[in-house]
Amino acid sequence: MGVISVEHSDRIFWLGRYTERVFTTLKNLEKQYDSMIDDDPMIYMEFLQNFGLDDIYGNMQNFVSSFLFDQNNLHSVAYSLEKAYDNGIVLRENISSKALSFLQLAKDTLNKAFNSQKGLLFSLLPLEDSLFAFWGCINEYIYDDEIITLLMCGKYVERLDLYFRLKYDIKYIKLEFERLCDYLKKVPENTPYRYNAKYLNDLSEIIDIKEKYTDRLNDAVKSLGNLFLK
Repeated sequence: MGVISVEHSDRIFWLGRYTERVFTTLKNLEKQYDSMIDDDPMIYMEFLQNFGLDDIYGNMQNFVSSFLFDQNNLHSVAYSLEKAYDNGIVLRENISSKALSFLQLAKDTLNKAFNSQKGLLFSLLPLEDSLFAFWGCINEYIYDDEIITLLMCGKYVERLDLYFRLKYDIKYIKLEFERLCDYLKKVPENTPYRYNAKYLNDLSEIIDIKEKYTDRLNDAVKSLGNLFLK
């Protein structure tokens, strides 16, 4: 196995992050949508507060539409999916054309959902299936352990970041952290993309305080964001 360039390592890592961001953001928007329909149409403001964002939307419909379909919204599903696809195009030979085709299919599904007359969540179900198929292709067609490891590191870094911000139950955060650590152990010594042990230890300490991790939420997010900084 040859050493992957710094540029390609970065793209691989962020392909994992952006693809996971699409999936977890979509799942949480589904929960928000149900809560807004059944309980309080303004409950989306709590979702925004978790990310330190102001309410520039004014109502439920604008919020949902922007977070799903607006490519100019840096927090939207559409923006993250486009960034994932852009990285996938460059990495086509590394991840396989088959895997890339499922990112294209996810984009097509999102576009169709924007114009669909069906129920919003129903029309987005195939998008989730496309993302599952993408990760299936990664496992099936990639034989380079370094590529898989960096992709999965990106995936679980992003999942943890969102779980922290959305204040998930500590049991889920601990499980995802353990998954991340399993992949960090597999990062080859000669890769140009190495994690920072200090920030990993800081994360471990925060997670060890269990439910009180929310008292150090900013530290947790910062440590996670710096995990691959030199």
